[in-house]
This record gives sequence, structure tokens and C-alpha cells, in this order.
Amino acid sequence: MPRIASARPAAEPSSPEQHDRRERILRAAARIGSDKAFERVQMHEVAKAAGVAIGTLYRYFPSKTHLFTAVMAAQVDRFRESVRPAGPDVSPEDAVGDILVRASRELLARPMLANAMLQSSNTAGYATVADAIKIDTSFREIVLEALGIENATVQDVTLVRLMMQCWYGVLQSSLNGRASLADLEDDIRLACRLLLARRSNAPS
Repeated sequence: MPRIASARPAAEPSSPEQHDRRERILRAAARIGSDKAFERVQMHEVAKAAGVAIGTLYRYFPSKTHLFTAVMAAQVDRFRESVRPAGPDVSPEDAVGDILVRASRELLARPMLANAMLQSSNTAGYATVADAIKIDTSFREIVLEALGIENATVQDVTLVRLMMQCWYGVLQSSLNGRASLADLEDDIRLACRLLLARRSNAPS
């Protein structure tokens, strides 16, 4: 299981050059993580591939947990930009199901990287891994927007959180070979219909 190697928060880039270095690190980690199991990825290997000093890598990412949680956060941001409104004949629950199915397909296209990202984000502590908060916030906003909810209630937020936890579990089952892609997609759609039917703007 991945461990956070340092209790300190990761440094945030403040200049264009620092942002560029951080992005190079994330791209290098994604490439290497697509070809190697999480346990075999070495931080010095990522630093070399990104063309940065190992100290620079650890400044932004104190551990592999920080690193691959950040990779997932970046991918969620890119995915969010690609989400389009559902058609008028698609129910809000099914719209969320469609979004999560598409996200699942993109993740499972690179199973080793998906496993590294899920392992990392699921064990990341909010106090030291800020990207874990970004992932949860982004997905919550994606789902609430698909549901057409502008002012979420406490129950709405709870339902979305349960939906995301369910999705992570189904994804992990598929990565472990315990569920087929067809089963995964059916399970996601069913979970959306069951959980999100109790949202605040559901028809009475």
C-alpha cells in the first residue's frame, strides 16, 4: 500500500517555469505509470524522464502518493473540459451514468496507470495532499451540473459522495479482474439510478 513519505504539503508552482516543470513531471509520471505497476515506479526515473532534478520532483511531490494523486487530478480537469450537456431525452441520473461510463473507459484504457491513480487518491490524506480535495471537488461539480442542481443540499452532497465511492469500488473490481467491462457499466448505471433518484430536484 502506498505511504505518504512526508507530512509536509507539496509546494505549489508560482512562475510559468515552475508550472512547466510540474506539468513535465505529471506527463512523465503518466507515461511511466502506464507501463509499470505502481510499486515498480521509481521517483528518480520520473525525474529523469521529466528532465528535472530529483529535489525538484520531491519539492512538488513528496511521495508517489502525492505524484499519482496529482496525475489523477490533472486528468479529471481535462475530462471535465470535455463534458457536454446531455440531450433533452436523457434523464439526469442517466446523464451522470453516461459521464461515469465514459470516464471509466478512459481510465481502463491504461489499467496500470488507473490502478496507481486510484490507489494513491484513495489513501491520500486531505491534510497533506491537496490534489485529493481537487479530485473530489471536481467530480462533485461535474455530477451536480449533470443533475441540474445549482444549490446542493446536504443530502445532494452526500448522495454524490456515495455515488463516487461506489464508482471507485466498481472500477477497482474491474481492475482486479473481478468484473467485466459490461458488468462495470451496468453497475454504474444502476447505482446512478438508485442513489441519485433521491436528489433534491428529483420529480416528486
